[in-house]
Amino acid sequence: MKYRLLAGVSALVTAAALSACGSGGDGADGAGGVTKIDVWVMRDSVSAAFQKEFTEGFEAAHPDIDVRIQIQEWDGIGQKITAALASNDAPDVIEAGNTQVAQFAESGGLLDLSDKKDELNGDDWLKGLAEPGAYEGKQYGIPYYAANRVVIYRKDLFEKAGVDAAQITTRDAWIDATTKLNKGGTQGIYLPGQLWYALGGFIWDEGGDFATESGGTWKGALDTPEAQRGMAFYARLQALGKGPKDSDEDDPPQAEVMAQGQVAQVVSTPGGANVVVENNPELKGKLGFFPIPGKTAGTPGAVFTGGSDLVVPAASGHPEAAVTFIKELTGDAWQKKLAVAMSYVPNRTTLAPAVAGDPGASAMAVGAANGHATPNTPGWAAVEAENPVKDYMTAVLTGGDAAQEAAKASEDITRAMNAGS
Repeated sequence: MKYRLLAGVSALVTAAALSACGSGGDGADGAGGVTKIDVWVMRDSVSAAFQKEFTEGFEAAHPDIDVRIQIQEWDGIGQKITAALASNDAPDVIEAGNTQVAQFAESGGLLDLSDKKDELNGDDWLKGLAEPGAYEGKQYGIPYYAANRVVIYRKDLFEKAGVDAAQITTRDAWIDATTKLNKGGTQGIYLPGQLWYALGGFIWDEGGDFATESGGTWKGALDTPEAQRGMAFYARLQALGKGPKDSDEDDPPQAEVMAQGQVAQVVSTPGGANVVVENNPELKGKLGFFPIPGKTAGTPGAVFTGGSDLVVPAASGHPEAAVTFIKELTGDAWQKKLAVAMSYVPNRTTLAPAVAGDPGASAMAVGAANGHATPNTPGWAAVEAENPVKDYMTAVLTGGDAAQEAAKASEDITRAMNAGS
């Protein structure tokens, strides 16, 4: 889902009551055969300038389609979309968090777009957007844009310690560099104990996962050797700084901690660098980015791919026009413009060069090629709500038996994921 990963890219805001103007009924079609489509776009996912430019460009290219954009708030959007899909007054296109698609598809409220994959260039979609956009072998969500974590680092502190960020291409090299940085009052890295999305990357690097499915039943998998190796690496890295072991990146906000001047690295979306500079303008120009390193130099570290997919409600009155809208917005020209305007990762691996001039976005694009998603099932929402992964991480980092804590957390994940089955 869209959760706080994109807080570094777009601010999450409080809920507001917005009317759900549907595509059917009065005013659905204008005079002269013009089709009017309603599109729900999330607050701050794109700038007002980009939205205006795209809408005008689309309507000029498709004068028979009139686009009506409605801005939605992230807070409470799951319930609002669920209600819209169950009604006869749904919009024609909805932007949804990538990991939300499965729960909406399960309800039967989304249009199956599997037969559109070829014309929408599905062969090179980002895996971290495409996979959660599918459910039970059918493609419901069309990748829109992505964001993932990178390492934000202090160029001056690296230079002082004699560390070359370009040489940090493996996890072992990352540990060595961070150890060198962790001297003279500098924290080599600020890594809070409950940054579980980063943990997910280390687990995926080892070939593990949070949970696995067999015969329609999901089972927590933190107790597997692969997942435990991922946690062991997290513990090694976390010990090279003074991050709290019992909270996540928001408590305290890690960008504010880095802004205090003694932190050499944080793991964040690139937008976090803007927050650091806002809190300490003296750091302007002193921050750089590199992809989270993998186990070997030839493969970047696995990352959780957050972002959005575009879906078409089954109740849409204008599905063909909706697909035309999606085809334009996810096509080459507008994807490149969106990536540059918002420092996003484009929806397709072949479009990564579009952000080559943006250091943060280009580092993010490298990692996105090894992007992953949480288990693609509606039951995962219950796990995130309870989040035994965070408790597990704190327990291990504060001296608990790693195997026992992993077994307990796996049991909690299993229970949560299958509670409704």
